[in-house]
Amino acid sequence: MAKNMSKEEAYDFIDSKPGWANLCTIGKDGFPHSITIGYFRDEDTIYMGCRDATQKVRNIERNDKVSVCLESGSTMTDIRGVLLRGHAMIVRETEDRLSISRLAATKRGVPQDDLPTSVSEGACYIKIENFSITSWDYSA
Repeated sequence: MAKNMSKEEAYDFIDSKPGWANLCTIGKDGFPHSITIGYFRDEDTIYMGCRDATQKVRNIERNDKVSVCLESGSTMTDIRGVLLRGHAMIVRETEDRLSISRLAATKRGVPQDDLPTSVSEGACYIKIENFSITSWDYSA
């Protein structure tokens, strides 16, 4: 029987980087659009870097409801995962993107002197706050 993780356990699981995140947006036709994407968490916010004007970005601009699924394990006795559901926004401002890029680098252990000083043209961040968490842990 699976147990639910506490918020702290879910955050620890997210931070353990069990793999790529599966981001699901809603397409113009009303169907889910699921893609694999990198991510990181800072407090109660999830960030995902990507190219601007991609399908996922256009979908979020039309309908900001998203879900993010992270899962690990290979058998019913060790599967663990989280499903995050919330509203996303696109971050395009250069100063904001640089701040997020520096935060991501800091979380990866990059020394202060080596933090990014600029951001790529045509890039943006997906920012998800105030998300709900559904979790499962069959390893418990």
